[in-house]
Amino acid sequence: MSSPPVPVVFEPLYKPKPWGGRRLATLLGKHLPADVPIGESWELADLPDNESRVRDGPLAGTSLGELVQLWGRDLLGDVQLDDGRFPLLIKFLDAEQDLSVQVHPQAGPGVKQEAWYVVHAEPGAKLYAGLRDGVGPDDVQRVANTPQIVDMLRAWDAAAGQCYYLPSGTLHALGAGIVVAEVQTPSDTTYRVYDWDRAGLDGRPRELHVRETLHNIRYDVTPALIAQPPTRMDAALGEVTRLVTCTRFMLDHVRVRASLPCDLARGTLRVWIILRGRGRLVGAAHTCTFDRGDVVLIPAGCAPTRQELAGGCEWLEVTVPTSGL
Repeated sequence: MSSPPVPVVFEPLYKPKPWGGRRLATLLGKHLPADVPIGESWELADLPDNESRVRDGPLAGTSLGELVQLWGRDLLGDVQLDDGRFPLLIKFLDAEQDLSVQVHPQAGPGVKQEAWYVVHAEPGAKLYAGLRDGVGPDDVQRVANTPQIVDMLRAWDAAAGQCYYLPSGTLHALGAGIVVAEVQTPSDTTYRVYDWDRAGLDGRPRELHVRETLHNIRYDVTPALIAQPPTRMDAALGEVTRLVTCTRFMLDHVRVRASLPCDLARGTLRVWIILRGRGRLVGAAHTCTFDRGDVVLIPAGCAPTRQELAGGCEWLEVTVPTSGL
């Protein structure tokens, strides 16, 4: 198969979860399977048994891993693969109930840096990220797998438009009533230390990982690291705000003022997470159409493309540093 690198949208991979709901349909236009609570929609994934596939066009059905092989540096630019795989994992999460109190490994192949952008929050909703001041290993070990572990966490009032960065090793839990776009490195390794005494979809208690959690918690994650101050950046057609900077990705919020067509910038691997509005990316031999809830992969060496956006279009743009920051 031979094809020039062009923007593509992938079919979502829906994940039933005991804490999930149906708001990905109402808020983001997702076509969810019936009669099951959906907690996660994986939009861009290159993991074993979880590979995104192109939704439509001549490349329909092609996996993200196959695009990496097909386009190589024309897709990635100077960005490096992560253990041979695409370096990002993008999801939407719908927390109808509280998620487990959990952590991701500090080191090794399961390391997961991630960020939450709040798409929607019910009144009074909270999320939990990082430990309260003065909490140490003995405190966490004493209350592991009990409701008291929640009292050790720093609680944040959630509102749409907020963004939180969770370096690997941060103890955290997404609270009930919140929908987020989640940007992360490509790992699905999670250690749960408390799950609200809840059964899984099979009616059995879900597995906990108390020893692994205690081994991987970081005690130096500050509020300033989790809630990074946003930085406004210059942009010709709208407003761009840098929300997260870390060694594995950068996350910007983009809002377009005007709807005048313009040429799509080239030379950098980018991912757009569409929050509002619609548009299309048009080239000589391709058209990529997108709407709210879509995630668009834009190759670094993208063929010449015209950007046609509806006024008021809004998205998150994810880029990957080519070296440590």
